[in-house]
Amino acid sequence: MAIWRFEDRVPKIGEGTFIAPTADVIGDVTIGKNCYVGPGAIIRGDYGTIIIGDETSIQENVVIHARPNDVTKIGSRVTLGHGCIVHNCVIEDEVVVGMRAVVTDYCTVKKWAVIGEGAVVPNSKIVEEGDIVVGVPAKPVGNIHDETKKEIKQKLAWYKDKYVEMARRYLADNAFEKIS
Repeated sequence: MAIWRFEDRVPKIGEGTFIAPTADVIGDVTIGKNCYVGPGAIIRGDYGTIIIGDETSIQENVVIHARPNDVTKIGSRVTLGHGCIVHNCVIEDEVVVGMRAVVTDYCTVKKWAVIGEGAVVPNSKIVEEGDIVVGVPAKPVGNIHDETKKEIKQKLAWYKDKYVEMARRYLADNAFEKIS
């Protein structure tokens, strides 16, 4: 794994967090406990700050960055799907950001929201709690209502728990090694 100090900015990695050898974590980055950071992910806190909660899955080729002297904040039990981009925004707990989606500057994505695959959440947009948004630009197409949160949580929990488990498995002795 490549964990990089940049000037006086040093990443802080929580206990039980797996960072793939080909991922880069640079500068003022705090990653919580039991997270998964997949191959090719880039988490770059070189001139901004990045804060990531516990049990968050940052899948392959995700890019996370912040503007100078600003903060990108990602909550706990968030799923950032393969190849998505998260830039200078706030993503609250239990959010799912689909593959290749983009969440741009000064957005707030509230708890339980789902950003569909390939969606673009434009500058300064607020995605309300439980909203399901899709498209370019992203627009709401539904909401995870309170009565369905339990059902959806059970379905999504399996996937979220799978990445917490994968972090543990990757960190286990002799589980993960380069063979050629």
